[in-house]
Amino acid sequence: MTKDQPKKFIELRIDRDFGEIISLYFEFFKQNIKKFTNIFLSYNGIFLIGLLLVSYLLVSGVIGIITSSDNSLLSSFSNNESAYSLYFIIGGLLFFVIFIMVAVLNYSLSTAYMIKYEQQQGQDFKKGEVWDTVKNNLGKIISFILILMLLFFGFMILIIFLTFIPILGMFLQYIAQYFLMAWVGVSFFVMLKEGKGVLDALGEGYNLITQNFWKAIGVNFILGLLITILFMIILMIPSVVVGAYTFHVIQNEVALSSLVPTILYTLGTCFFLIITVYVQCLSQFVNGLLYFSLHEKTYNINTRNKIDQIGNQE
Repeated sequence: MTKDQPKKFIELRIDRDFGEIISLYFEFFKQNIKKFTNIFLSYNGIFLIGLLLVSYLLVSGVIGIITSSDNSLLSSFSNNESAYSLYFIIGGLLFFVIFIMVAVLNYSLSTAYMIKYEQQQGQDFKKGEVWDTVKNNLGKIISFILILMLLFFGFMILIIFLTFIPILGMFLQYIAQYFLMAWVGVSFFVMLKEGKGVLDALGEGYNLITQNFWKAIGVNFILGLLITILFMIILMIPSVVVGAYTFHVIQNEVALSSLVPTILYTLGTCFFLIITVYVQCLSQFVNGLLYFSLHEKTYNINTRNKIDQIGNQE
């Protein structure tokens, strides 16, 4: 029995143009999807259970409110409805906390994965090494997220202001959105890869993005659109199943409070949340390719190393 041949290393630290980055993304995705998905499932197990619990609370709350409202003619706030409202509120709060934790974890895992891939020149590293990179930078990651919240607040003020500008404001909103995505994503790579502090990383990321403004925005827009289409395709089958069952429930007046609708809608909601988190990881891979390309264009580190190697051989 022959052993699997090691996969070809995709060199990331090369100055690439817009089209090359787009093509490279799908090549990198195809090569690394299996290994990264294994890491994703390994370190998200408890959170996936948490998302399942959250989905159950949200679905039970909504179904309970709907059915109690239908059955309560005298009072819209019966005891049952209050209990189901509490389910929904608790589920919503837990969802917010768990989703933030999961988002931060996987933003970090996808970044650390690409860093280890580039360092080891391939997939010759263990999943524990990816986690160690995250764990060793946990303080910086938390600080980065806190500052990101302030940036997001400022971004929302800008978006509100742009809504008052007809037509042009809509385009400026998209430009601001993709600029922020590129800036934050590249800065996060700077922080974990180069070991810089949060503010220094944001400054370096800002310089890399502004010097290549339209390339950074264009790559995030095109690949973001393609990832969204992939996301919709993945959700198509479960959406059809849930939609068909919902039609069956309405047509045949099946009781929503029965076990089958609760299970089906809970699994559907949980699947949607898990795929949303996974897609976020794929989006950060975009900024990883952007970081290595823009960094090489600015500093020529890889090119200089190759020249030095040629000189030493001679």
